[in-house]
Amino acid sequence: MNCPKCRHDLYEQSEICPHCGIVFEKYLKYHPEQTARKEVQAPIVTLYEEDEAKPLTRILFRQEQPGTSAYLRGQSIIVLGLMLWSWQLISPSIESNAVGNSFLHLVNLPFHEAGHIIFRPFGAFITSLGGTLGQLLMPSICAGVLLLKTRDPFGASVALWWIGENFLDIAPYMNDARAGQLPLVGGNFGHSAPYGFHDWQYLLTESGLLQYDHFLAKTVFAIGAVIMLLSLLWSGLMLIKRYKQ
Repeated sequence: MNCPKCRHDLYEQSEICPHCGIVFEKYLKYHPEQTARKEVQAPIVTLYEEDEAKPLTRILFRQEQPGTSAYLRGQSIIVLGLMLWSWQLISPSIESNAVGNSFLHLVNLPFHEAGHIIFRPFGAFITSLGGTLGQLLMPSICAGVLLLKTRDPFGASVALWWIGENFLDIAPYMNDARAGQLPLVGGNFGHSAPYGFHDWQYLLTESGLLQYDHFLAKTVFAIGAVIMLLSLLWSGLMLIKRYKQ
């Protein structure tokens, strides 16, 4: 059978869907039309038969949302928007801090600051690194849940794009380790704030890598750009597969 809400295949009899968590009896009580239309379900997008034997392909490309043209159009708009946004964030130099001036920086910032609090028990060095870890962990968790729990690889590809964007967001901060010119939370600047206030000034100084701040920033920026492009390739391949089906 299939779950009447998330449409995930259920291979064992159960009272609760292990994927979306609904209780079948309660759900069908308030959605009686689902019982009456068991044989008239929206078409489900699955893989070609030859792909069923490839576990990695099945995980990365299986889409269980209703296979309608509306989904295809909506996902196409999202991919085109991310392609344009990627160009706007990747093409400028690190020094321009285009990512820092994007509203996505304000989305990443709370997770960055929360990371400092979460990793505080592990000492001063990990506390400073925790800000970067926090803003990378949140989109990584989203990508993992979407891919493995809700079986939504398209959503996971968008979350992967967000991971890459966070790498781009980290690069200008790392690049500023010696100069200390970027404004920090609270109105401080790295060159005038107490030692340890600027995360990457402290991290690179303590690790003896401060003179490599520009090189490390460019490396991190390049990693982020590659991740974003790979996510667009992944989502684009899913759109092509869906269009063919």
